[in-house]
Amino acid sequence: MSEPSAPPLSPVRRLGIVAKPGLDRIGGEVRGLASWLKERGVEPVVEARTAQQAGLDSTGAPDRDGLPGRVDLVLVLGGDGTLLGMADRIAQANLEIPILGVNYGTLGFLTEVPLPEMYQALARTLDGHAVIDTRLMLQATIVRGGAPLSSHVVLNDVAVTGGSLSRIVEFWVTVDDEFVAAFNADGIILSSPTGSTAYNLSAGGPIVHPQVDALVLNPIAPHALTNRPVVIPASSRVVISPLLRRDGDEAYATFDGQRGEQLAAQDAVHIARSPRSMRLVRAMPSSYYSVLRTKLRWAER
Repeated sequence: MSEPSAPPLSPVRRLGIVAKPGLDRIGGEVRGLASWLKERGVEPVVEARTAQQAGLDSTGAPDRDGLPGRVDLVLVLGGDGTLLGMADRIAQANLEIPILGVNYGTLGFLTEVPLPEMYQALARTLDGHAVIDTRLMLQATIVRGGAPLSSHVVLNDVAVTGGSLSRIVEFWVTVDDEFVAAFNADGIILSSPTGSTAYNLSAGGPIVHPQVDALVLNPIAPHALTNRPVVIPASSRVVISPLLRRDGDEAYATFDGQRGEQLAAQDAVHIARSPRSMRLVRAMPSSYYSVLRTKLRWAER
């Protein structure tokens, strides 16, 4: 377990506010938050699109890519997808700004704080009573012709899948330069422990406690009953290569379900542990197992 809780937050002087796009009636919440923060001596920095949604002046406001460099803490109003998008942007900016998630979505596994408890959670966080979890992230690079084409940092998972047609694709997988298997499947997921309760779980993979230093390699709908998910060391360097042999064969790489790229023949996706981690604020007292029970109905009949 090499990802323990981090030390308490440093003093928060500037707090970024990001809302899920399309949220209705967000103006009152954002204006109320801004006033509450100012009363506590904290400068609210509202992301540009969020300011527009809230009916506020967005002149000079940073966009989501620019927000991490302007704040000490990010408050996300939305669901897990909104939080994932900010976590990935913070890591791409080579920063480790903590994130506090307030759940406006339906599940909210990462955005644990319910809206009615937002101010209580914020007060605990600003007063130094919150716990900061450090979460492993992944660095994925698409390599074409031996040269890097693009790079992404993700919190949950990297998935390499076939195209829209119902065709099985063969995926070659190596771990630390050692050939693992050629999987005939709909795709391959490489998941972090945090992402084990996301796409990996839907595809039949195991739940991995976020403090376990491991990754999950999980074939999606494999064309063999013996192909099962495998838990591998977090230090592993994984390469996933789809073999596109027939006309019409397609493959895509998706990153946290937020971004995706089509792969060409001979492309490979190289994945390893990112040097950056995500710092997740747990402001309210709750254990990981209670979150599993309440959010996923885990272990219920």
